[in-house]
Amino acid sequence: MAAPSDQRIAVPIDDPNADTEWNDILRKHGIIPEKPPSPTPMIEEAILEGRRLAHENRLEGKELDELDALEDDEDEALLERYRQKRMQELNNLSKKSVHGTVYPISKPEYSREVTEASRNGPVFVNLTSSVGTNVESRVLSELWRQAAKEYGDIKFCEIRADKAIENYPDRNCPTILVYKNSDIVKQIVTLATVGGVRMGMMEIDNLLVEAGAVSDKDMRVVKRKRDAEDAKESHEARGIKSGNLGRVNVRDDDDDDDWD
Repeated sequence: MAAPSDQRIAVPIDDPNADTEWNDILRKHGIIPEKPPSPTPMIEEAILEGRRLAHENRLEGKELDELDALEDDEDEALLERYRQKRMQELNNLSKKSVHGTVYPISKPEYSREVTEASRNGPVFVNLTSSVGTNVESRVLSELWRQAAKEYGDIKFCEIRADKAIENYPDRNCPTILVYKNSDIVKQIVTLATVGGVRMGMMEIDNLLVEAGAVSDKDMRVVKRKRDAEDAKESHEARGIKSGNLGRVNVRDDDDDDDWD
């Protein structure tokens, strides 16, 4: 007895996502799935939302003199609101700025200056190298001084690694220790994961935000990020302009050849 033949009809399908009448029929009968929605509207919506937020936050991170320079371009009431906000932030920072310098500490002072002090707020410790040729250690020490001056409300300490921990290997220097509530909450060994010798204040900002020492809305963090974005846009604009000039020069050269 012959095996029963397959009575199903082979349905030709070219592109199941194509907008055709045939595909509409197939979708209606559940033969092919519904066409996924186009991502274009969502992308456009995200772009518009990004522009809206950028416009709303255009005055964030600007200092008082920068706000004054915008008097002809911005609503006076809005500017005054931001002036008052900025003055309040500066006043609060001034009250909290009880440090302002890096504390060089010794091993006997470590418990009091670091462990116990961290009960009142995060304490950042730089275990430095004893070898002058350790470039990363020199880089971090300089950033530590800059950070301590700028973030006077946060305590920064420094101690030679071999003085804090006996036989601590110099290859692990510099080491960053972050204390909070008498415990180490973060440890960074060398600068390999934070930019190496190219580490800058933006990486310090990220560390402070991650440790909860400052908010990501802190005016110092916002301003540095905004300045970096402005510098990047300016650099890209100069590159585009330079590229266009280069192309113009090539065309001019070609035109000259035609007249020869």
